[in-house]
Amino acid sequence: MIEVVPSRSGDAGAQLRLRPPRALTARQFRSLFAALAGAMWLVAGLGWLAGNVFAPAFALLHSAGVALALRWVWRSGERGEEIAIGPGTVEVRRGADAVFSAHPYWVRVRVEGDDGRVTLSSSGRRVEVGAFLGPAERSQLARCLNEFLAAAAHGDGRNR
Repeated sequence: MIEVVPSRSGDAGAQLRLRPPRALTARQFRSLFAALAGAMWLVAGLGWLAGNVFAPAFALLHSAGVALALRWVWRSGERGEEIAIGPGTVEVRRGADAVFSAHPYWVRVRVEGDDGRVTLSSSGRRVEVGAFLGPAERSQLARCLNEFLAAAAHGDGRNR
């Protein structure tokens, strides 16, 4: 998901917030876990009634494994990137870390490969952005970046 964050009053430039798409909300994830755990415990209860004394222990282990897997999937959906494009700098942040910073005049956007990977490069440094986006969103991201970079490089007042 690409979100264009409006600039604060008086600030020039743009900020893009990239987040992976999510298929379910937090409530739907909890409902999914409840349905899966309920089915596991129903089968474990039937197994216990049929004489399998280990069925509840395996159901407990399996429930914990499914809970951990769903939690990991949910947490991986929280990752994201922020791309700030101003008149003096382009900065890519992942979490609290800045992974790329350069002057917008020297930054180039490239779309590479069959899958349309979008990279920003400047002075021999390169960073891929939006790797978690789908192909259509990546092409939209490349168009937005080109537009914002052209505006930032053109509006910085430098003579070329």
